[in-house]
Amino acid sequence: MVTDRPDINQVLSQMRELRSQIQSPNSAIQPSAPQAGSQAVDGVERPDFADMLKSAVDNVNTLQKDASSLAQAYERGEEGVDLPQVMIGLQKSSVSFEAMTQVRNKLVDAYEKIMNMPI
Repeated sequence: MVTDRPDINQVLSQMRELRSQIQSPNSAIQPSAPQAGSQAVDGVERPDFADMLKSAVDNVNTLQKDASSLAQAYERGEEGVDLPQVMIGLQKSSVSFEAMTQVRNKLVDAYEKIMNMPI
């Protein structure tokens, strides 16, 4: 029996918490204490886009490394690593990579549209 597997309710609650932080940035970031890599807009501190993008890429990289190490541990037959855990890790890695690819495609599309605008 594996106890480190995330419960679906726990994952959903984390997603809801992240969504609420994104929707109400005032609760997560104090305007009086500027953070490195953040910008003040109308008295509200917002994280820098480049920092957010780097964080997302680092997260995808971490998920891919974790999934790879889980798969290798399963192939070696290590105790405590079962197939559902490996499959969940691989799917999380795949979904995050797909999402990052879609974000990249949207950014490239927006850049191309801006570059093709008449001056």
